[in-house]
Amino acid sequence: MPISADAAETIALKALVWLLGNDDLLPVFLGSTGADPAEMKERATERAFLASVLEFLTMDDVWVVAFCDAEGLAYDYPMQALTALAGAKVHWT
Repeated sequence: MPISADAAETIALKALVWLLGNDDLLPVFLGSTGADPAEMKERATERAFLASVLEFLTMDDVWVVAFCDAEGLAYDYPMQALTALAGAKVHWT
């Protein structure tokens, strides 16, 4: 069953907080997006930005596993949340 948009935003916010606390991964995110910590805080309520956080996170299975283990989430939740926020349909083969 797909997750709701509200649940997706909550997962994305948790991912953002997790990312902010990750000293190794945060610079990679900042470098790839061009964002800075102040902008991240300012845009934390924007669905498009939250979707970009999840898009970044889901680029690497190791990151997904680390985040989900830290938050006690199922490993497919970040992709489900991304799909809910971005309005895209993701088909895995």
